[in-house]
Amino acid sequence: MKAYTEYLTFHTRKKREYINITDRVQEAVRKSGIQEGMVLVSAMHITAGVWVNDAEEGLLQDIDEWLERLAPFRPDYRHHLTGETNGDAHLKSLLVHHQVMVPVTAGRLDTGPWQQIYYAEFDGQRPKRVVIKVMGE
Repeated sequence: MKAYTEYLTFHTRKKREYINITDRVQEAVRKSGIQEGMVLVSAMHITAGVWVNDAEEGLLQDIDEWLERLAPFRPDYRHHLTGETNGDAHLKSLLVHHQVMVPVTAGRLDTGPWQQIYYAEFDGQRPKRVVIKVMGE
């Protein structure tokens, strides 16, 4: 089995931002030369996440509003006693998870017709990394 690793760095302009990284993941798969296997895409910060979903109009706004309802920013999180103010970002990351695994078939991401890979930033405005690990033959 072969493996290929690539890192992406994001420095978002907003505290919460959602970035379609499908093309960048596919490019890493191409560079790996792996034809059959899996690709792991993992946020390397606990206040960020990675998910697979459709790239449909309004969906990102719906997801953002849903996450804010479930894990709203509040000044009274116990975590804030440490001097941090990102307790909600940690909770949002738990809801969407920090990584996805996607199959690779014939050297391409083997996703459904509308599926895209997104990086979700919940405590941005500073550099954050994602690791892409392609494994297979």
